[in-house]
Amino acid sequence: MDSLFLLIPVTLIILGIAIWIFLWAVNNDQYDDMESPASRILFDDDEQATIDQFKKEQALKKQLKATKHHKEKQYND
Repeated sequence: MDSLFLLIPVTLIILGIAIWIFLWAVNNDQYDDMESPASRILFDDDEQATIDQFKKEQALKKQLKATKHHKEKQYND
């Protein structure tokens, strides 16, 4: 019986800490997206890398074309 006077307050303190941790997690958006992280590992990043590489190549071509056009214009003037 004497142990209940110790165990009940300790249990209530642990319960309070658990509730506080849960509320902290909810307020910090830890439970917002439960689907994406699980399925993200299943998909390759190759498509995005290919798209990014294509965009970089297009930007370089555009920049080279602009530089070439600018140099031709300087020589013609």
